[in-house]
Amino acid sequence: MNYDEEEQPEEEGGEEIQASVAELAQAPVPNAIRGIRACKRCGLLKTLDQFINEGCENCPFLDMVDNHERTSMCTTAFYEGHAAVMDPRESWVAKWIRVDNNLPGVYAISVTGQFDRDTEEDLENRGYRWRCKPSA
Repeated sequence: MNYDEEEQPEEEGGEEIQASVAELAQAPVPNAIRGIRACKRCGLLKTLDQFINEGCENCPFLDMVDNHERTSMCTTAFYEGHAAVMDPRESWVAKWIRVDNNLPGVYAISVTGQFDRDTEEDLENRGYRWRCKPSA
């Protein structure tokens, strides 16, 4: 078998690979280096404007779209590290930072902050966990 033969994807696998590449192309990523914030629930990293315009793809129930005040309450600039997660279900890093059930994207390793009492109660009632931890 030569190198050219190894590079050719099989018919079935080729379509699956194209579908996953198309999904990755839609992954939310920060569009600027400055002003990046983390979603307090899932740790997804985007700019404030991206959160206001698009919300959080993992947490649509937080209702951040077109709501500056709500976006400021549900995101934080205080986070440590970041990891680009392309295949959350297969990534050991995604499992380690507990985002293996989320969409592909760039995630904070740890998030510092706290939701207001009403939002925490709402998340608890829905059975959701969140990643942010209060500052020490």
